Amino acid sequence: MIKQTLADLVRINSVSSRSNAEIVEYLEHRCAASGFVTKRLPYDDEHGIEKINLIALAGAEFSGIPDVELALVGHTDTVPYDPNWTEATNLTERDGKLYGRGSCDTKGFIAAAFTAVEAIDRSQLNKPLALIFTADEEIGLIGAKQLAQQKPLKPRYSIVGEPTSLKPIRAGKGYSLAEVVVKGREAHSAYPALGASAIFRAARLVSRLEVIADNLKQLLHPAFDPPFTTLNIGLIRGGSAKNVLAGECRFTLEWRPIPTQPSSHVLNLVKAAIADEQRNDPDFECDVHATRADFGFETASDSPLISLLEQATRINSGTVAFGTEAAQMMSLGSESVVIGPGDIREAHRTGEFVPVDELERCAEVLKLAIIRLCG
Repeated sequence: MIKQTLADLVRINSVSSRSNAEIVEYLEHRCAASGFVTKRLPYDDEHGIEKINLIALAGAEFSGIPDVELALVGHTDTVPYDPNWTEATNLTERDGKLYGRGSCDTKGFIAAAFTAVEAIDRSQLNKPLALIFTADEEIGLIGAKQLAQQKPLKPRYSIVGEPTSLKPIRAGKGYSLAEVVVKGREAHSAYPALGASAIFRAARLVSRLEVIADNLKQLLHPAFDPPFTTLNIGLIRGGSAKNVLAGECRFTLEWRPIPTQPSSHVLNLVKAAIADEQRNDPDFECDVHATRADFGFETASDSPLISLLEQATRINSGTVAFGTEAAQMMSLGSESVVIGPGDIREAHRTGEFVPVDELERCAEVLKLAIIRLCG
């Protein structure tokens, strides 16, 4: 049954560039068959394409802001796949592994959630249960951010699906992004005094950012690896020709703050470095366009949800350095844990897979969580 559900989900092409209406229709049908009431929360993305967040409730109604004991959260979108991967949307089993786009990230979790729910007599549940299916997680947690703003429900606990090899994740770093544009003045490279190189100016700023990155290592959160906020410049480009002083140089700055540190901390350090450069060079011109500031999350290690999942999986909880929707769920009022079948290192790859045994164990873990918290 769980394999068939996953096959159904993988068969639906739900890459983030497309509307997720088709997969939402499938999810609605499955939820209704299990006695859930559903509500669509649609929005248009930046390209005018309709995206849909779907909430399904058992034991509660959509009136006011319903209190929910437990929410199981999975994102419906996937990253693109190589067109040469002919089996990307046709679930294939080999050597105890199920291959297909989204099998690991996170349609496997969704299939496990349905399997868990359908194995329980919902009439025996004493506290409300929610299933939350989000859009556009892969391109910036956009659907979850929409929910965080709308606040359509208030869960006490939430289990967010991501491939963690069934390790309960109690904390995650945030994710921030900024585009930095340094201006110069073009001139013939034979006469550099007539211009100002944006690349030289950017290089000085980048050197300062390297110092900032080193200083951030002093602010520790021992639960993480690495245990500090990391900073990276992954893209840099500038200039128009080899014999022309560059009129512009731009680079992409990324940082992953530990949960105890606001995203604005690094941004303030960057702006201070720019101000210092301007004191040394009054003509130094630089613009910073902050495009993302996703905060991290942390649930106390003695949370009942953490204890329950540690006991169910027999795996100690841990932390991750990548972003998840847990922070948005916490903003709705819940204690959040990230867990799911599959390995994050297999996600997004051609040949993405989820191990069958982890998939089936995940369903059992979710079933136990529902019974303990809502039964």
